Amino acid sequence: MFEVYVHVPFCMRRCGYCDFNTYTATDLGGGASRTNYANLAIRDMCLTRAWQEAHGVHEPAASSVFFGGGTPTLLPASDLARMLQAVRDTWGVAPGAEITTEANPDTLDDAYVAELADAGFTRISFGMQSAVPHVLRTLDRTHTPSNVEAGVRAADRHGLRSSVDLIYGAPGESLEDWTTSVRTAIGLGVNHVSAYALTVEPETKMGRKIAAGTLPKPDDDDEAAKYEIADRLLSEAGFQWYEVSNWARPGHESRHNLGYWRNVDWAGIGPGAHSHYNAALAPAGTPHTDGFRATGATPGEPVEPAGDTTTAAVRSWEIAHPKRWAQAMELGRVPWQDSETINPTEAGEEELLLGLRLRDGFDTTALAGAIPESAWSELEKEGLIRMEGERAVPTLRGRLLNDTIITRLMQYV
Repeated sequence: MFEVYVHVPFCMRRCGYCDFNTYTATDLGGGASRTNYANLAIRDMCLTRAWQEAHGVHEPAASSVFFGGGTPTLLPASDLARMLQAVRDTWGVAPGAEITTEANPDTLDDAYVAELADAGFTRISFGMQSAVPHVLRTLDRTHTPSNVEAGVRAADRHGLRSSVDLIYGAPGESLEDWTTSVRTAIGLGVNHVSAYALTVEPETKMGRKIAAGTLPKPDDDDEAAKYEIADRLLSEAGFQWYEVSNWARPGHESRHNLGYWRNVDWAGIGPGAHSHYNAALAPAGTPHTDGFRATGATPGEPVEPAGDTTTAAVRSWEIAHPKRWAQAMELGRVPWQDSETINPTEAGEEELLLGLRLRDGFDTTALAGAIPESAWSELEKEGLIRMEGERAVPTLRGRLLNDTIITRLMQYV
């Protein structure tokens, strides 16, 4: 399988909790404005495809395409359509592919959604976060609950699937507030819900307020209780969990995100985007001279060899700042910040980390020579996993204590 991710780094304003690679208009000088972003992203696609061909990476047509951010829907729908067409022209898009854009509910209307549908989009992921006004204010979100509903209804009219993202654990959010948000999401009639515990990063606006004592720190027990509420309400409504933070009606799982968790190949386009290739690449010791690191003074400095890439997967990441990313492409090279190889041992560790987040579970035979059967037995006795044949599946308690499971198993690998 092969997927394409397109990062659109623009936001109207930076939410207080967000540490993603996003920028407002005032953050940027020339070189990567909203008006020319689609052209730059298409250039990135062409350079990436040329790099793949030069290194023997031959991918099938994309089975999914995902526009994330940032707020992709800050761009005109015609720009998203042009970038999607460029994916078709560059790699091809498989019949029946899942094509998603994230959306801030404030940034689209019926006409915008209609244009997305005409372009071939199949799914919109709305950043709902909460249905409670005071929680939205704490999170610095600008939309209202009614805007979320309007967006979902527009998607319904034009035949697009809808997903909503929720965040739990915001300062001042009660259990009743969270219950209201989950019930509201279900009531929208969407077929996919993501629910993420609030993570407070020190350098964010919210992180500084919590450090100063003007906002309370999220509480682990409170977040666990809210996770259990979400799981119960969503299960009662016909949703099934398929990844620790994701629930869907059967058949409506996010194929794109499942690809990440299953470590398929993907190309990341845009500032800060990551790519991942399992295929054999260049002979050992061959410099990736058509990628480059940006840590030096001059954009375009060649990336040093990532090691023996004949047997290892490769992960790369692009320059984070849009202006430097744009400047780098003027040199005609893939705008990599850097890259790394993933050897077979590391790949096995990643499969363990990812597999134990999935309803499909982790195939314990994959690391049978490293992890003893007794380790799995102990986890099962403690109610953290359930063995389904050779696969270890986290229980509800195991989902809540997923990091504990991983820590205990990683000592063996």
